[in-house]
Amino acid sequence: MNKITLHKGDLPGDLDLGREIAVDTEAMGLNPFRDALCVVQLSSGDGTAHVVQLDRSFDCPNLKAMMADTSSLKLFHFARFDVAMMKQWLGIDCAPVWCTKIASKLCRTYTDRHGLKDVAREIAGVDMSKAQQSSDWGAPELTDAQLQYCANDVLHLHAIKAGLEEMLKREGRLTLAQACFDFLPVRAQLDLEGWGDTDIFAHS
Repeated sequence: MNKITLHKGDLPGDLDLGREIAVDTEAMGLNPFRDALCVVQLSSGDGTAHVVQLDRSFDCPNLKAMMADTSSLKLFHFARFDVAMMKQWLGIDCAPVWCTKIASKLCRTYTDRHGLKDVAREIAGVDMSKAQQSSDWGAPELTDAQLQYCANDVLHLHAIKAGLEEMLKREGRLTLAQACFDFLPVRAQLDLEGWGDTDIFAHS
């Protein structure tokens, strides 16, 4: 049985989630300038999810320190969005990162289904409900359904990473994937500075 621990405002100062931390975020929408960051959920891969419900002061020094700690690897699915949101609302650079969506696109070239639900089903054998994806994450109290939803988004990322990593090795693309992961904080910064829809590498 998975355990979900809710923290209001910040993580406890003595919480240690190890050297590989699964992370996801929930916000009021997908526009990092307009839509406030509301929730950050984390897991060490031990079946426990820690859900931080942020207040609008964003005074969360323990969470910020953990996310900015370069000695721990942060696992995401679509890190580009989450890293940009934390840069915009928490004022931190989140690195190093590992993105299961990018990994999926580099090794699961036999499909165009790279959403977390599809990747989790194939790689980790987990069926995930996305029913709470569009809900009010800024509400004063999170529902049990919301807590379960956001916990599920991090509880299986370690297993998904392990499976995708083996596929990347098999296809000879692990080094390429790592280069993409290293570039992700820069990609997020480009989004925040107005180049979100522009291919700066294109000829025209």
